Amino acid sequence: MVNYEKMWQELGIDVKLHNEVLASISKSFQQTIGNQKNRPQGMTYFDNVLHESHGARIAELLVAKHTGTKIIGTFCIYVPDEIAIAADIIPIALCGGIQFSIPYAEKMFPRDICPLVKSTLGLAFSKTCPYAPIKSMAVGETTCDAKKKTWEILAGKVNFHVMEVPQKKENIDMNLWHKEVINFKEKIEDLAGKKIDGDKLAKAIKIMNEKRRALQKLNEMRKNNPSPISGLDALVVMQAALNDEPVRFTEKLNQLNAELEKRVNSGVSPFAKEVYRIMIAGCPAVIGNWKIHSLVEKSGGAIVADETCTGSRYFENLVDEARSDLDGQLAAIADRYMKINCACFTPNNERIDGIINKAKDYNVSGVVQYILQYCHGYNVEAIRVDGALKQANIPSLKIETDYSEEDVGPLITRIEAFLETLA
Repeated sequence: MVNYEKMWQELGIDVKLHNEVLASISKSFQQTIGNQKNRPQGMTYFDNVLHESHGARIAELLVAKHTGTKIIGTFCIYVPDEIAIAADIIPIALCGGIQFSIPYAEKMFPRDICPLVKSTLGLAFSKTCPYAPIKSMAVGETTCDAKKKTWEILAGKVNFHVMEVPQKKENIDMNLWHKEVINFKEKIEDLAGKKIDGDKLAKAIKIMNEKRRALQKLNEMRKNNPSPISGLDALVVMQAALNDEPVRFTEKLNQLNAELEKRVNSGVSPFAKEVYRIMIAGCPAVIGNWKIHSLVEKSGGAIVADETCTGSRYFENLVDEARSDLDGQLAAIADRYMKINCACFTPNNERIDGIINKAKDYNVSGVVQYILQYCHGYNVEAIRVDGALKQANIPSLKIETDYSEEDVGPLITRIEAFLETLA
């Protein structure tokens, strides 16, 4: 039995403050996810992934580190996991989704920047993030101004690599991104002290594609009316996907999918058939952040699709497995990741069209655009999204919020009023 407090102390964690963080997350979990009725039995594993993200998962990573395995911390789904895995490096998402840590970031950073950035930095600055001291390198990207300028500050303090994500998708931009993927591969090889070959990369591509296929299958079943799983539970699975060991995660998700298939065939669901089907579009909701999903489903909606980075953007495209040569594999990886439709792109017609197609495919009653406060890309793009949804006769509601509980009352009022308009 691992003594977690001793483990945290050895990592330089402020154990007293860290216990307050865990208590805050546990309370939020119980008030939202834990209060649900008729949950699939297979969710027990994914709940545990979240609960043990600072415990058993850290202990597991430390064992790997002590045997010479390198660990990288990532902040975005544009970082190609396949390349890290092919070099026997473990990629771990570092983003924070809790209000507790934000004041610690605001001692240095402006208050009026993205809460996800502040929450992540606050966990590191307050010495309550056990991932920070065990990573060998951090990998950032250029998807927003707040991140880009933050990387400049952090780069002098830790081993840091930044991938440039182009802002357009013309040939010149695709060529730039292809070079960035190759540069990342070379950086990973330097860190690992070994070269990546085609066989190992093919195996890593298959691992990640199998993971994506399992997530795709889960989300296909959410198209059923009623869905066999709540939006909150689907979110927990997708949050766990960013933290858990990928082969084990896929195995457990396939087991959950088998259970969900039985629930579909038996008509078992946490929802009534007449419930309003909602799609969330916009910003990600990482571990600790269940706010909007919880409020929508407590208000009587059923979230059946997520057009977010903790949703379909993470899993909807596969890497082409037909390429066997290393150059071809890297090109296939670059192509796959450029299909992620972040709001950083301009023009962003692919994302707009994708939202409309997904809303129709999942037969949604309405779309909630979830915008993290100060996320200007998604907030401004919401204008075009709203216009496209109106043209398609799909009702929508834009919510701009942070991780705090201060606006919960007004949000419930707005969500309930929106759901009433769908009647």
